[in-house]
Amino acid sequence: MTSELVDRARALLRTAPVVDGHNDLPWAMRAQAGYDLDAIDLTADQSGRLHTDFARLRGGGVGAQFWSVYVRSDFAGDHAVSATLEQVDFVREMTARHPEVFRLALTADEMEAARAEGRIASLMGAEGGHSIDCSLATLRALHQLGVRYMTLTHNDNVPWADSATDEPEHGGLTAFGEEVVREMNRVGMLVDLSHVSPGTMRDALRVSEAPVVFSHSSARGVCDHPRNVPDDVLAQLPANGGLAMVTFVPKFILPAAIEWTKAADANMRAHGFHPLETTPEAMAVQHAHEAAHPRPVATAATVADHLDHMREVAGVDHVGIGGDFDGTAFTPAGLDDVSGYPNLIAELLGRGWSEADLSKLTWHNAVRVLRDAETVAARLQKERRPSIATIDALDGKRS
Repeated sequence: MTSELVDRARALLRTAPVVDGHNDLPWAMRAQAGYDLDAIDLTADQSGRLHTDFARLRGGGVGAQFWSVYVRSDFAGDHAVSATLEQVDFVREMTARHPEVFRLALTADEMEAARAEGRIASLMGAEGGHSIDCSLATLRALHQLGVRYMTLTHNDNVPWADSATDEPEHGGLTAFGEEVVREMNRVGMLVDLSHVSPGTMRDALRVSEAPVVFSHSSARGVCDHPRNVPDDVLAQLPANGGLAMVTFVPKFILPAAIEWTKAADANMRAHGFHPLETTPEAMAVQHAHEAAHPRPVATAATVADHLDHMREVAGVDHVGIGGDFDGTAFTPAGLDDVSGYPNLIAELLGRGWSEADLSKLTWHNAVRVLRDAETVAARLQKERRPSIATIDALDGKRS
């Protein structure tokens, strides 16, 4: 890509900045600093240990960030709930401590207000239904604290929904899982279908009255990984009004990276690390493995291939960006950290994407989806009371 295209991309992002659907900085801060914002100063350059700091967010043209308030799927019960609350607490504290950078955004209007003020809209998404411990009241509490989407599963099944990367148990959503979707619609929390099985995707699309999102997933038609979205599901997004936000994780976008990552994950486990860990100690193990076994490298063009396909199948009104920075050990060349978004936009400009279409990709689609979910919620709250259903009542008593 030429410097002229990058300059055009930067100019576009000044008016239509990136809404990124998924960034794991809160978990990285938990793992590396116990959430201590004095120990890791995000106003300073943290490129040696994180994909994210404030200057690079600005440099990348980010206008709104959904922070993932993720906890690992081996956390369970009250432990999963309390750890999720700690993640929420961190995001709210980071946002409050730096009003010169962030504005907490709970609505689409507040996203637009942040943009008008030159601040980054700070939003939250819970990653995995284990975070609510099968409790609709806990779901509502997370919404009241500002969580605006929930990914129905992470890498493992939950008792009411199948994950893309676990053995199927339910064939998609159980009866209680459908009730979770209905209650998310009622409160105005977006149903996030990244990480879930195709059966769960299709069930959620059948049940949901509001637009769904894929906060960080790419196209299975381009890279056949179970974490990606099949074409028949992408094709349902126009009728639903939903949004698929392309992710940058190499093993999800580059077929050659799939087997390499499996070997790297096995090496991490052999050294006593969780494969998703990105602490400096864990990354030293990853880099040693990479030195011995050169890694297939994705690029901004690889991501653009997915966006071209997603636009063709779902339409330009139903695509977005969800990089998954600080939630992956490796990133594509040119998209090394949160400052890299202009390189992707430049690549798409070079492929003939119009500035109007790129503005939808970066900003307008995501704002519209949240606003539509708010409209559905306002209607549903007039029609029905908060659900007090239990998983035992709907799915049968668990042993």
